[in-house]
Amino acid sequence: MLFNSLQFLVFFIIVTSAYYLLQSQRARVWLLLLASCYFYMSFVPKYILILGFTIIIDYLAGLQIARSQGRARKNWLILSLVANIGILAHYKYLLFLLDNIGFVARWFNPTFHIPHIEILLPIGLSFHTFQAMSYTIEVYRGHQQPERNFVVYALYVMFYPQLVAGPIERPQNVLHQFHEFKQYKWDNVKEGLARMLWGLFKKVVIADRLAMVVDYTFENTHSLAGWPLIVGAVFYSFQIYCDFSGYSDIGIGAAKVMGIRLMENFNQPYLSHNITTFWSRWHISLSTWFRDYLYIPLGGNRLGEARRKLNVFIVFLLSGLWHGANWTFVIWGALHGALVTLIPGSGKRSGKLFSPATLLFVVINFVLVTLCWVFFRSPNLAEALNYLQGMLTLQSGILKFGMKTAELWFAVVLIAILLWRESRLQGYFIRSNGKFAAYFTAMLLVCYFFGIFNENQFIYFQF
Repeated sequence: MLFNSLQFLVFFIIVTSAYYLLQSQRARVWLLLLASCYFYMSFVPKYILILGFTIIIDYLAGLQIARSQGRARKNWLILSLVANIGILAHYKYLLFLLDNIGFVARWFNPTFHIPHIEILLPIGLSFHTFQAMSYTIEVYRGHQQPERNFVVYALYVMFYPQLVAGPIERPQNVLHQFHEFKQYKWDNVKEGLARMLWGLFKKVVIADRLAMVVDYTFENTHSLAGWPLIVGAVFYSFQIYCDFSGYSDIGIGAAKVMGIRLMENFNQPYLSHNITTFWSRWHISLSTWFRDYLYIPLGGNRLGEARRKLNVFIVFLLSGLWHGANWTFVIWGALHGALVTLIPGSGKRSGKLFSPATLLFVVINFVLVTLCWVFFRSPNLAEALNYLQGMLTLQSGILKFGMKTAELWFAVVLIAILLWRESRLQGYFIRSNGKFAAYFTAMLLVCYFFGIFNENQFIYFQF
């Protein structure tokens, strides 16, 4: 079920209304769990069995970790991690591994052949796998008491607003909220709806419009050169941001309407003045997950500068692989790892955002991030390198962008509005009911008349 569909609108109204009509927290938890199961099963129903299997394993593992001592505690943690990582590896990386084994084997035996197998990746598998692992790790570390209510724990993994594409939550932030009876508050409803509409605007008005140019340029790399490819790469930077952060906005807003707080996942990343700052503002739930569960256990910055840089590079390499089973993602992660280790972070941004010096660093950082996105978007390394080469090639004659000139400039104006709005955004709460009604009505009309409602999937669903 897509957030940008009529089906979700009906689903959201029914579930939220029923949530507040129920006067028992136990009934509310059951409602949200069943609704979340329905939400997930609207994609591929049978894959809910995978979630069910890992939920049972992790729930039992959490209880046993808390009850056990010594080596037994670690064994239960290992069981949980092996179950989660094993399922992720099977569905996401097995074909990638077999393809690479076959490629190497054919160097020695040209007739070597691996039988073809079909494996359909469960939607959002990487997201709920990482969220599930954070639970047993936190219980093992003693930072979280095991959840004894199985339904509440299942809801922690399945909660529909962030089930498919995050943010990747921590048990300390969410679990206790499912035990709290949330009173209806109009302020929560206003803030949540405002957030959802802004996310919908970013998805259907901006991201799906930019997708027309992005798809055209990346599908016609060999026949285009120069400005069309440059514009396509820049538009992809904003497409993936509006698409992904738009999903987070809708999910966070939907939870807020019910009085449930989810963590922020983005904070003006393209206004960052260096790559380190960018990663403190982009996909925050993932970057902090890798920091807490990989970077720090590897030694963090405690073992000297050389080891710190190696740890950073390992984290980004695995972060790239987390995104997808393709060498393009590995290269994308490696490039970001190299940039973070080679370009020193300068801490907090100094001076005004649009001062000449700061603006120059922001532009340079955006260019570097955009060049890396080319690998992320391309189907393979050869296409990525061809795209980058084409960007540097001058082209004479008529420039083709995949949309009319007026539409192209309208897209540029939308990007300018996005940057202006998010550079000034202090929150989503609108105190005045009159101003909220005006905002709500205006955003609905803008989304209706300028939105592209072809139910495009969100980009991060593939991860």
